[in-house]
Amino acid sequence: MEIFSKLLLIFVLPMIILGAISKTDTIPPADSGDLTIRFDNTIGGQDLILNATNYVNASGESFSLSQLQYFISNIKLQRVDGAEFTVAQDSSYFLVQENKPSSQAINLKIPAGVYNRISFVLGVDSIRNTMNISKRTGVLDPASSMDNGMYWGWNSGYIFFKMEGTCQAASADPTGQHKFRYHIGGFGGYSAPTINNIKIISLDLTPVGIVELHKNKKATIRIKADLLKVFTGSTNLSIAAHPSVMFSEYSVNVANNYSHMFVHDHTEN
Repeated sequence: MEIFSKLLLIFVLPMIILGAISKTDTIPPADSGDLTIRFDNTIGGQDLILNATNYVNASGESFSLSQLQYFISNIKLQRVDGAEFTVAQDSSYFLVQENKPSSQAINLKIPAGVYNRISFVLGVDSIRNTMNISKRTGVLDPASSMDNGMYWGWNSGYIFFKMEGTCQAASADPTGQHKFRYHIGGFGGYSAPTINNIKIISLDLTPVGIVELHKNKKATIRIKADLLKVFTGSTNLSIAAHPSVMFSEYSVNVANNYSHMFVHDHTEN
């Protein structure tokens, strides 16, 4: 019996240890701290100011922005030991709005620990897009999302990223205001494959500050989003050539570009 017990420990103990290392937690334990993820929207190193400042993109086009909104979801944090904490999915959907400063700070309860990587989705995953409406509450409520203009009723899906403004290089619209708009969505399709513009963003926190979170203490990860990068990447975008991009194949170019607009600016422990 003693030999059997020893053999059982030999085989079971490594499995327990392995499980502890690879386990992904979703419920903050009692020793949690408060983590804020703050998104600072910029354009080429300047603070983004709606309706007031003109900026110049890679195509040499002068433009201003009147609206900026995007969904952040499925947030995960990785500790230096490789363990990962995933924010409970029902509580992991946020709408960042430039005209609403409070929306740019995401406040979370996170287990105490030292974290060196963060990842999140820019957009709304396919499962949540197709979930029963009772599971889509808060910023995902189609009614409130339509109020914010972030849901396509005709296409039954969320707009992941919305940027609107004016540019003299764009053809004049009926109002003569030379407006442009980028409304980017597409989760891959429900019954048949369609455009998939869901982007997973992963940032290494090590170069400019890991998170050292202690029980009942606070820390902040500051992330900058440079909107100028929406126009620059594998495909440089021209507003004059594409003043309105919505549910089309060209939207993939916009999404590929904006997936690179986030950088970790610094951490406040």
